[in-house]
Amino acid sequence: MAQDDTHRWRADPAVPDFDDSRPLIVFDGDCVLCSRSMRLILKLDRAERFRLTPAQGEIGQGLYRHLGLPTDRFETYLLVADGTIHQRSTAIVEIAKRLGWPWKAGAALAIVPRPLRDALYNLVARHRYRIFGRRTACGIADPALRQRML
Repeated sequence: MAQDDTHRWRADPAVPDFDDSRPLIVFDGDCVLCSRSMRLILKLDRAERFRLTPAQGEIGQGLYRHLGLPTDRFETYLLVADGTIHQRSTAIVEIAKRLGWPWKAGAALAIVPRPLRDALYNLVARHRYRIFGRRTACGIADPALRQRML
C-alpha cells in the first residue's frame, strides 16, 4: 500500500476498533529512542492532541498487519490522523505540524524529497537498538502520560 493513502482500517477485521478522533502515534514500545521521543512529544503536546499505542499491542499489531508490515520488526512510526496512516519520515513531519511553535517548524522537513528523508529515517531505525538500547517493557511509566495511551 502506498504511504499517505487513505486506508480503510476501520473495515479490516485484523484491526481492533479504536477511537481515531484524535491523532494516534504507533511506536516501538521496546525501543529506548522511540519511548523517549514519545515522552517528549507528549510533554510538548500541551493541547493533548496525541494519543499513543505501542506497535506490540493489539491496535499496533492490527495496523501493521493491515499495512502489510512485519509484526515482529517495528522500523516505522505510524501516525493515524484525519483518515490517513502516515509512515516513516512523513509521520514525523505530520507530528511536527501538529505541535506548537517552535516544534511546528520541523514540518519544513517536508521540502526534502521523501526518498531522502526516508533513507535517513531507515538508517536510524536499523541501528536504533544498538545505539540507544532496548527495553522489555514500554518506557512510558509516568502515570500522567500513560493515561494518553491506548
